[in-house]
Amino acid sequence: MSYRLGVDVGGTFTDFLLLNEDTGETNTAKVPSTPEDSSIGVLNGVAKICDSSGIDPADIKLVMHGTTVATNAVLTGRGAKVGLITTSGFEDTLQVARSFCPGGLGGWVSFVKKPLLAPLELTIGAKERIAADGSVVADLDEAALRESLKTDMSDDIEALTICFINAYINGEHEQRARDIAREFFPNIPISISSEVVPEMQEYERTETTVVNSYVRPEVARYVNNLQGALNERLGEDTQLSILRSDGGLASSRAAAESPVNLLMSGPAGGVTGALFFCTKAGFSNILTFDMGGTSTDVALIQNGRARVRRETFVGDVRVRAPSVDVRTVGAGGGSIAFVPELTKALRVGPESAGAVPGPACYMKGGEAPTVCDANVVLGYLPSDVQLGGDMQINRDASVKAVQSVADAMGVDLMVAAEGIIKIVNESMFGALRLVSVEQGYDPRDFALVGFGGAGPLHANALGILTEAWPVIVPPGPGVLCAYGDATTRVQDEAARTYITMASDLTTEKLADDLLTLKARASESLIEDGIDENRLEVTYQADLRYAGQAFQITVEFTEAELRDKGVAVLTDQFDAEHEQLFTFKLGDGHEILMIRAVVGASVTLKADISIPKGSGDVSGALIHQSRFFYEGDWHDAGIYDRGRLGAEDVVVGPAIVSEMDSTTVVLPGYSATVDAVGNLLIQPA
Repeated sequence: MSYRLGVDVGGTFTDFLLLNEDTGETNTAKVPSTPEDSSIGVLNGVAKICDSSGIDPADIKLVMHGTTVATNAVLTGRGAKVGLITTSGFEDTLQVARSFCPGGLGGWVSFVKKPLLAPLELTIGAKERIAADGSVVADLDEAALRESLKTDMSDDIEALTICFINAYINGEHEQRARDIAREFFPNIPISISSEVVPEMQEYERTETTVVNSYVRPEVARYVNNLQGALNERLGEDTQLSILRSDGGLASSRAAAESPVNLLMSGPAGGVTGALFFCTKAGFSNILTFDMGGTSTDVALIQNGRARVRRETFVGDVRVRAPSVDVRTVGAGGGSIAFVPELTKALRVGPESAGAVPGPACYMKGGEAPTVCDANVVLGYLPSDVQLGGDMQINRDASVKAVQSVADAMGVDLMVAAEGIIKIVNESMFGALRLVSVEQGYDPRDFALVGFGGAGPLHANALGILTEAWPVIVPPGPGVLCAYGDATTRVQDEAARTYITMASDLTTEKLADDLLTLKARASESLIEDGIDENRLEVTYQADLRYAGQAFQITVEFTEAELRDKGVAVLTDQFDAEHEQLFTFKLGDGHEILMIRAVVGASVTLKADISIPKGSGDVSGALIHQSRFFYEGDWHDAGIYDRGRLGAEDVVVGPAIVSEMDSTTVVLPGYSATVDAVGNLLIQPA
């Protein structure tokens, strides 16, 4: 037997999904995350899932991993000490940056600009110049560069960035400068912009390449250590892949070299997993929300494709790297509820109790009231339901914690608990509006998918707020990110700046340029040992109306280009522009960028269908319970999800329990099990 292991590291739990590639059989596990070193939690989980499933670790050949190492390095400021070489006269590019307003009109009053990731004292200018058309205006002064590296560059830098003017169209000077820099710094990673992000706009290209250098030593150290530990635990032939921000996988080698593509690695896994199960069930337009212990990530998927942004935001850092269009709010099961002394108005989050000490009900030292504790008090999370398979929860501790909120507000315990839940639901609803209503989409035209450890607890309530039906709870919702990691594909991309009017472009010229990019993107995958026959390609282009200051990305295939010509780009752009802004111009299209995205096809023999149920769900009833909803207590049966079959219907009020999560079905609603095991919640 051959197995692949999906691993997702969250703020509270690390999730694991072991997939039999031949039969489709899965095993899941959850272990507490280890923020001090996430690789410890990974290895703990590998041991746990192998023991519980009876699988020989040596049978696991593929490990797919979503990680937040790069993200955390940026957010916490724990990245490398970065030196920067740029074209002489442009040393202040990062300092000048782009104009933006940090908040409202008074945002500047309290705004404190963070230190640059490549400070001016570690920046030197090289005498060289490339013109906008790629021609050499002035040759690289190699002697002067050597002297500057010797006298002006600190010896204790941990990474080096090289970014020259117009290098996106001709990178020969950057490549030569890298060779020279290696004479002085042979043991540190050197990133050049013409390889990391060969796109126009000097500030964005410089910032992106600097961020790549900033996180590169930390990510490389983590990936290499984890690869070594996995080789020791599972065997030398174990292949480690890391989830990219755009939902594809990168080999451990590619991840270590270009970690700027991993900044949104964690959230992308959930979107991929949701897409996998929902498309199997016939749903191509979905809204997703992944509610974990620390935060909630939301995304919109249309026509079976997740929306991808060409820029990634992490804190105040903005880089030119593709990522699934995920919006994050500080609303999770561990979000702390509090009542400010001044306003006496209940607040929830963004501060989280995390994995340590965690919610009060975990009995790990946490005393602050959290969303999880409110769910326990209300009965949505019964005290006899185990978290992570073997973690007991304590209702008395939750009552004590939530009572502190009730006392501060001068209200009843149950009113306070329900208030906490309603506030966190509204926070997630606001995030869902960001990716739907504010993008020109009606949530009622989509299904809503809730997952993550806490997502199914709130899924029904968010369905009421969004009116997005059905509300879908996939199988194994608490480990769905790990499922997405395990079932996605390895991919890479190549891009080039184009700046061509569509009316001046022939289909043949565009096709030839795209084929060149396809070959370039395929090189890294072939280098990692992937069979060329398994490679699949899609193309993208960034377009705008001439004179606009922003662009929209459209996606198309080689077949579509042959069939419709350049019009396949402009027609898609017009439709998207009209969707976002209610109008289109119909001409004057300018193509700014083209790119090829190449991925390796995933061939799984997995059959994820489940047996048909009997129609009688009484056999799945564990025992009777009750929960508090809209001011009243309701009797609710607790059902074992593992005993439900296809077409079985659970009528609310009810609670559906499984190892990794708990689903609440509210009064007036029912949950139907579909053929692939999804719970479809709809008004009864």
